[in-house]
Amino acid sequence: MQVHVKLHLTITFCTCPGTNIARGGKVDQSSVGWSGIPERVVDGNRACIYKQGSCSHTKRELKPWWRLDLLKTFKVKTVTITNRKDCCSDRLNGAEIHIGNSLIDNGNTNPICTVIKSIAGGRTETFECYGMEGRYINIVIPNRKEYLTLCEVEVEGTEVSTDYLAFLLPFLV
Repeated sequence: MQVHVKLHLTITFCTCPGTNIARGGKVDQSSVGWSGIPERVVDGNRACIYKQGSCSHTKRELKPWWRLDLLKTFKVKTVTITNRKDCCSDRLNGAEIHIGNSLIDNGNTNPICTVIKSIAGGRTETFECYGMEGRYINIVIPNRKEYLTLCEVEVEGTEVSTDYLAFLLPFLV
């Protein structure tokens, strides 16, 4: 008598609580204004005055965005954003945080974690994303012509692996 067992297994690799997984990712944004390159947002520095050299900046455009590529799929627990202090803190009002695996429209069509109502100038706010899965995290200001400036983005989450066979192989031999 033969018995066939069908297994479906999802493996989650836990990073240490509080580990900022954004620091290992690649970044991009819709444009660069005032030398505000996207890499500044994941430099580990929450300095929030633009002249301190730790904030990104796009040109004024319709639907400006910033994107983090985590290089692998993660279950995203939280996204933490530090807003600019020296001016213009209201620019982030209404910005959306998207998480997913698509690059359609530069990743801006992925599911929405939250809409940022407001972050006071110079403040850092954490947004719960409840384990949304995705490789890409986008911050976009939809439906208006604006500048997007971010001073730090931190992400907490756990890596998801779907490589079932590699995990199971030692048990099947």
